[in-house]
Amino acid sequence: MDTLRYTLRKLLYSVPLILGVTLLSFTLMVYFGPDMAYEKLGKNATEEDIEREREKLGYNKPFVVRYGNFLTSVLTFDFGESFSTNQRVMDMFAETIPVSIMVALPGFILGNLISIIFGLWAAYHRGQRLDKTIMAGAVVGMSISFLIVVIVFQLLLCSDYGLNMFPTTGWEVGMNLEEFNILDYFEYVTVPAICTIFVSVGYNTRFYRAVFVEELTRDHVRTAKAFGCGPVRLLFKHVLKNSLIPILTRIILSLPFVIIGGSIIIESYFGIPGVGSVVYDAIVNGDQPITKAAVVCTAILYVFFLTLTDILYQVVDPRISLK
Repeated sequence: MDTLRYTLRKLLYSVPLILGVTLLSFTLMVYFGPDMAYEKLGKNATEEDIEREREKLGYNKPFVVRYGNFLTSVLTFDFGESFSTNQRVMDMFAETIPVSIMVALPGFILGNLISIIFGLWAAYHRGQRLDKTIMAGAVVGMSISFLIVVIVFQLLLCSDYGLNMFPTTGWEVGMNLEEFNILDYFEYVTVPAICTIFVSVGYNTRFYRAVFVEELTRDHVRTAKAFGCGPVRLLFKHVLKNSLIPILTRIILSLPFVIIGGSIIIESYFGIPGVGSVVYDAIVNGDQPITKAAVVCTAILYVFFLTLTDILYQVVDPRISLK
């Protein structure tokens, strides 16, 4: 019952946040976003054609009216049709979000697991050669552009200049149980997952190492070491277990951007029809219904996962109360 009350109170408090995000994003789209009328009619359109198209798109309405319509679409979760494809926005999201999750999740999960293991061993061997080696590798991973990583692995694993083991572009994985082929899925997702792991391990390892180093200075850890606790038991039972709160925070609050944002670079370079590609095209073309839906869905998911994180804190540490 306390959890339910806390959840409802948290969601109520999040209303100003969502309103602020929608107002800011809507203002930026209205005053700084591209004009879709020019995109649809081309450079040779007359002023009369442009004015008619702007009226059709609703650009001629006052800002307050347009923002009110936007809030109505947020409440009803109906963002209308895409300016570019005339397809309903939420139908497009329903088709593309599962693809982005399927592409991003393996690299996201493995990247965090590898980072936690590296962070544990680096923290345990703090200041020693192993620690310096892991941190040097993390810095290298952070220093290389994600775009460069994608191009290099694509050349090495997907092209005739390399091993040519995986498809360069395309996505032919069925989205229902009858059409889904696990071998095709691994074939298409392997290289994107490797790229994601390579880049994310650097940032995550440095963060997790800092958390674990701080935990290793606790009295209960020093006591366990004094009583002869082995390194594996010490790290996983006494250090990792008591570091779950910052770890959960980092992982769970990253999920909204994984779900909605996908990986724009990966989806673009590998020809994957995910939500990241849809949102990128919408930003470039000034397709406001899609852009609005992406901003709102990300904000709502962020609030949801923020609330979930607080609830999981109590599961990890019963001493925490939801007040």
